Amino acid sequence: MILATPPGPLLSVTGATNPTPSISTVSCTTTHLLHLLTEWTTISQLKQIHAHALRTTPPLSHPDTFNLFKKILQFSALQDLNYTFKIFKNIPKRDSFFWNTIIRAYARSPDQKEQAIMFFYQMLNEENVLPDKYTFPFVLKACAYLFALIEGKQVHGQVLKRGFGSDVYINNSLIHFYSSCGCLKHARKVFEEMPQRSVVSWNAMINALVELGEFEDALRMFREMQMLFEPDGYTVQSLIGACAGLGALSLGIWAHVYVLRRCKCDVNLEVLVNNSLVEMYCKCGALNLAVQVFEGMDNRDVNSWNLIIIGFGMHGKVEAALEYFRRLVNEDGLVPNSITFLGLLSACRHRGLVNEGREYFHKMLSEYNIKPVLEHYGCLIDLLARAGLIDEALDIVFNMPMKPDLVIWRSLVDACCKKDAGLELSEEMARQMIESEGSNSGGAYVLLSRVYASANKWNEVGSVRNLMANKGVNKEPGCSLVEIDGIAHEFFAGDTSHPQTTKIYQHLDVIEEKLKSMGYVPDTSQAAMIDENDDGKERSLRLHSERLAIAFGLLNQKPGVSIRIFKNLRFCSDCHKVFKLISKLFNVEVIVRDRSRFHHFHHGLCSCMDYW
Repeated sequence: MILATPPGPLLSVTGATNPTPSISTVSCTTTHLLHLLTEWTTISQLKQIHAHALRTTPPLSHPDTFNLFKKILQFSALQDLNYTFKIFKNIPKRDSFFWNTIIRAYARSPDQKEQAIMFFYQMLNEENVLPDKYTFPFVLKACAYLFALIEGKQVHGQVLKRGFGSDVYINNSLIHFYSSCGCLKHARKVFEEMPQRSVVSWNAMINALVELGEFEDALRMFREMQMLFEPDGYTVQSLIGACAGLGALSLGIWAHVYVLRRCKCDVNLEVLVNNSLVEMYCKCGALNLAVQVFEGMDNRDVNSWNLIIIGFGMHGKVEAALEYFRRLVNEDGLVPNSITFLGLLSACRHRGLVNEGREYFHKMLSEYNIKPVLEHYGCLIDLLARAGLIDEALDIVFNMPMKPDLVIWRSLVDACCKKDAGLELSEEMARQMIESEGSNSGGAYVLLSRVYASANKWNEVGSVRNLMANKGVNKEPGCSLVEIDGIAHEFFAGDTSHPQTTKIYQHLDVIEEKLKSMGYVPDTSQAAMIDENDDGKERSLRLHSERLAIAFGLLNQKPGVSIRIFKNLRFCSDCHKVFKLISKLFNVEVIVRDRSRFHHFHHGLCSCMDYW
């Protein structure tokens, strides 16, 4: 934009002398100023236009001036929030456009989103300006970010009261708001009651299901959507997220091919989709494919690096995780964030790299000024406890600036059991865990029973079982999923519902005989919650869900193809020992994702190196 030089300095609205070339004061009409608004490139130039408008245009009551100031406010909101507010508060008789602009500006701000909600209330209550269909999505966006459920419900009430209940755009925003607040029931209700839906509506609902862990429903809804609309990049991104949650590698590969053949994405969406693919392949056990996608990306953001670092860590490739962190800093020149260090600490704890873990924890603070949150402390505590440094881990627990959660106490109890830290300390950790978890969940009681079982305190094990029965607490059932030829098969512990049950149990007998011929002896302490003798405990171990899944996989998977199993609970040490032997006996690679990490079994060894 070419600016003419005036006879003297032009003052900005703030009163400061503007050093840049300014607009000529000679016969500048509102039409000319509107034209200049299409050419401005800096906030300084915009302030010059504003200052000149204040001096030369008719009052705001004039339609042309009113429209000019609408544009000025709209453009200022793109760059300078404080300046935008100054313009806004000095405009009398503001209509919905001015209010929408200021609400949108604050809804998009990084740290003042709550002001968007306050402006909405002022608009209604102080100036009695009626909101329009453009007002509500901005307010709902702020409510979603702030998890402001009560305020968002009030906004929803205003939507219905003002007659906008059928507006597609507003309803899409409501779905996003309710899902962000964890209210899937309300999000579904909005979606189901919409008289019309767009691609965005389906995307919002599918994404809500994925974000809240309803992966199978998300896949079903995707299949419904295909009958009505052509999926776009955002749809496929959500589909990929569902595949990651379910471990559905075959469908994830199909989604990848669909993206390559059918979806046209801009640069930002391309990065998002590729990030989703990296995460999906990592979570489906196909780390090599995740690396291929990552290395083939033309553009990456810090989240791209975080995902591959976390992926390497959960697969036990710790050296690769640390190397990619060095590449992130030295090659791409990006700045690591809180999640980057969470991935590094998690990788270190999966290998027991205590010194490296301590180093990254301190580097996060000293070099990058990132304040650790509970998850960072949890990783460091777990790393130390698993390495047998339980006193150091407890010292961090008692000195960190927040209260430890269930995950921290669980890791401490588990470490106490494995490291034989003493019954008294183990009991105290388990009690802390029960207090943290509450009395209605079985995880803490199961670990407490293992504490007693490890110490051969079987009477105490019985007492824990009775306590659970009296409180109505149930142990979470083990569940394992194995995918064969694109079809997922689910097994629970002791399952007899599968069509191939007879063959599965016969093959378990074959496996058992071969295991015993190799010197396998069951670890009955892993069946501490079973109120039976050792023979009964051995039968219980044999019917763990992952044992049924591996027997089914051995019967049905093609030779040379890895068997992938996804388990809801953490591997017990007895099943871990069995899977190592099975990989050697049957010359098969078995990949298992438990609640904590991936285990790759091959030739009688595991990628975790028996450290998990």
